[in-house]
Amino acid sequence: MADEDNIDESEMKLAPPEGDDGDADGGEAGAPGWMATFADLVTLLMCFFVLLFAMSTTQQETYKELVQSLRSALGAQTVPEAGTREGLTMRAIPSEKPTEQQAIDELGGLIEKEMEEIVSEVRELVLFNKLGGEVSVVKSEDGVVITMSDLLLFKAGGTTLSEKGYDILKKVAAVISKLAYHVKIKGHTDNSPISTDRFPSNWELSSARASTVVRILVGQGVNPEYISAEGYANYHPVATNDTPEGRRRNRRVEIVYERDSIAREFADMRSKQ
Repeated sequence: MADEDNIDESEMKLAPPEGDDGDADGGEAGAPGWMATFADLVTLLMCFFVLLFAMSTTQQETYKELVQSLRSALGAQTVPEAGTREGLTMRAIPSEKPTEQQAIDELGGLIEKEMEEIVSEVRELVLFNKLGGEVSVVKSEDGVVITMSDLLLFKAGGTTLSEKGYDILKKVAAVISKLAYHVKIKGHTDNSPISTDRFPSNWELSSARASTVVRILVGQGVNPEYISAEGYANYHPVATNDTPEGRRRNRRVEIVYERDSIAREFADMRSKQ
């Protein structure tokens, strides 16, 4: 009897509760465990997209206040009109027309560059032909001055070119013939007086030497419309006439490109554009 009671009691414990049939496979009843995690994930994604939408929407009233504030601080042309992200691209301010001073500065820069190129070419000529001390070139406030010693060009008291002087003038002509600027050939003497039938004074001698150089340069291709000859006698010395060295320096021929002449050519070119 005791065994029967024990069997009945154990069978009663193993039997499912009344009304609970369980699943077909013998597992627990209800939704799978992963469904709770998936539901949480979908909820978080929805919150994330709602937040993005809220951040991308511009509040019109706040934006209008911001625009008004920026206009008063920066000027109306620097603030975009639209309230969208695309409209926040800053508008470029139209560049102002160059002022007269800016045009003058630009022209001055062009003139300086052109004069530097002339100086550079002549210095190459001097270096290549080993003419240091006989030919020099400088850039000054007045323009570019190429100075040639009269000993290189002429015999004492005359206007006949030396063979070396003629060769150098041909090379100088190759440089200046490429430039469409007016060039002045200036003749100078020392203060030693001269009085001959051909040259009654240093005025005639200085002018004749300048004219001789002009004639050679024109013959080598320099445009005669862009060249002139001038004589200054002994009245524009660059050194003292009290020493032989000073007098030697004063006897010279200058090839001068004046700054004003170059400026006029640049101005004419601009007016024709």
